[in-house]
Amino acid sequence: MAENTTALIVRSASRHVVDRLNDILSGAGLAVQCTWIAALEALHDALTRVKPELVIDVAEAGHDAAAVVALRDQIAPWLPIVLVAPNVDEAAIAAAMRAGARDAVSFESPERLAAVIARELHVARLERALHSTVESAQSAHDPQLALAHRPADAIIHVQEGIVVDANPAWLELFGPGSAVIGQPVMDLFEETSRPALKGALAACLQGRWSDHSLKAGALRPDGSVLSAELTLTLGEHEGQPCVRLILPAKPRDEHKLLQELQQAVQCDQTTGLLHRRDLLPAMAEHLAAPSPGGVRALALIKIDRFADIERSVGASASEQVLGEFAAQLRASLHPTEVAGRFGGVRFLALLERGNERDLQVWAAQLVQETAKRPVPSGKKSVSLTCTVGLAPVPSSAKDLDAVIAAAAEACARGARRGGNQAIAAGAAGAAATPYDAAWVKQIKSALLENRFRLATQPVASLRGGDARMFDVLLRMTDSRGKEVLPGEFLPAAERNDLLKNIDRWVVGASLSFAAQRRPGCLFVRLSKDTVRDASFVAWLDGHIRSARADPGSVCFQIPEAVAVANPQARALAERLRQWGFRFAIESFGSPTNAFGLLESMPLDYVKIDGALVQSLARNKDLQHHVRALTEEAAKRGIQTIAERVEDANTMAVLWQLGVEYIQGYFVNAPEDVVLQANETRPR
Repeated sequence: MAENTTALIVRSASRHVVDRLNDILSGAGLAVQCTWIAALEALHDALTRVKPELVIDVAEAGHDAAAVVALRDQIAPWLPIVLVAPNVDEAAIAAAMRAGARDAVSFESPERLAAVIARELHVARLERALHSTVESAQSAHDPQLALAHRPADAIIHVQEGIVVDANPAWLELFGPGSAVIGQPVMDLFEETSRPALKGALAACLQGRWSDHSLKAGALRPDGSVLSAELTLTLGEHEGQPCVRLILPAKPRDEHKLLQELQQAVQCDQTTGLLHRRDLLPAMAEHLAAPSPGGVRALALIKIDRFADIERSVGASASEQVLGEFAAQLRASLHPTEVAGRFGGVRFLALLERGNERDLQVWAAQLVQETAKRPVPSGKKSVSLTCTVGLAPVPSSAKDLDAVIAAAAEACARGARRGGNQAIAAGAAGAAATPYDAAWVKQIKSALLENRFRLATQPVASLRGGDARMFDVLLRMTDSRGKEVLPGEFLPAAERNDLLKNIDRWVVGASLSFAAQRRPGCLFVRLSKDTVRDASFVAWLDGHIRSARADPGSVCFQIPEAVAVANPQARALAERLRQWGFRFAIESFGSPTNAFGLLESMPLDYVKIDGALVQSLARNKDLQHHVRALTEEAAKRGIQTIAERVEDANTMAVLWQLGVEYIQGYFVNAPEDVVLQANETRPR
């Protein structure tokens, strides 16, 4: 960002709004850089990452101004919000200000819009300057008092993996200097934190670690673990470069304290998960918000034969077992997912994952981890197993009763088979369902009416620089304009031989995008039906000439399972690469197939399975496996991309393992593609 450019956040469902605002504000002489977010869920990250001077909130259907204000109040209470609404009068302005906005404006009056934003920026800067002046004056008047009331960050300096200095705040938390200085930094943290820390230290030392916080378990002298969020910065110690590890001091946060008290009331004391009475409303509230994409499912988890465990260890110790299992369950969930104690030794979780396979892998890993890890119980440990029932949550679901019943039935089926397994209710890919006729009608009309659209998600380099690489995702809207999740309509399309038609729409739209925007590389998925379709190559041959896209900017990708099951995949890859396209395998990394594919398939990239990546930071075996895959791919000139990266710790581990690119919500959420008129319909 230029030195005199003002950072703004624009929350709107449409990216067109950003272009319109830029035109109005630049015309008024305001140099701004707008960061667009489409969903409220992205606002928290944007506020902390962008550090804006003002938020512009666009009122649309389903808009919740109070939620935007509430999130602002948590993170940056001083930050002004300006509401943009279609029609603004005195009553609308008063309502916006009562809700917490500074003003309400409309695109119908661009001069007033620009004047209000300029005014609020000026006022906000004056307020910050005044606050800074008062603080400086107070510190100058009584510096000892100011120092006494300011929490101190705990800091250590690390050179070549050794702690060379520590400030008093760190020593107060973690022990005297003799126990810290001169020690390997890895010895100060629990084992599961070390791979991520090692990667982050190396990246920071090379200037490739941005403003991300790293979660780690710091070891105290008494053996207890302090959960910490560390900041890493480059520094210097005795004239030599070093890395500063900073554990920021946390001043008392009354609002957060209130939240923690409320959470304590809502959560079960043994498990730390929501009580049933609070769980179901929390899930309903979560489902009311737009999904970031992919699939949603309910998982009902039951500990097997818990009565036998209780008889063996006693009632008190069995509660400890229950708490340990709940901690393992919590660790397996994403921060945004909702879970609670459903009753007895049953738990219910609302999952949001990239695709159905991610759900299945999550469930299988929970079952496997439970079975192989003994749980402490008093003076001994016990072995546990669990059963998981999965049921998809359709976007059309009015309530959760039917979905909960399906998950419970799947779990009961698994228990009847002996437990220690995961069962999916209504798994896709089998016979057509009673609802398929409706889906087929919707899909065909969407193709005819051009109601499909593309979204792109950036692929970021871990080696520095902007490669301008994007993964192509598919979106569909129904006849009322409501977005339908791919996880809902694609299984029906697969069962009814419509994937080839959808693939051709996606390929045509992607080639148009590549011709217009000239990306470095655009990753486009092909289904197994297209891999088997002998007419696809001829169709593509004719379409390349009319699209005028550079083949080198497009990389076709197929799942590993499709490549293994279809001998035609190799011939298709060779033909596409002869034309200048690139080729990739996604969902890559199974122990049985991955190394063979590296040797037998002509590949430019492999995308490491997101289901593996999401468990990578805490699983040593997976880390060894991914390192071996990465090294083997590098020998053959094949570049590696990690799918569905969602946190800084995972990124740090991938950096250490030698993976070259990452994609996922940690990099950026998908963004809709806007093409010129009639350019999305394949010819």
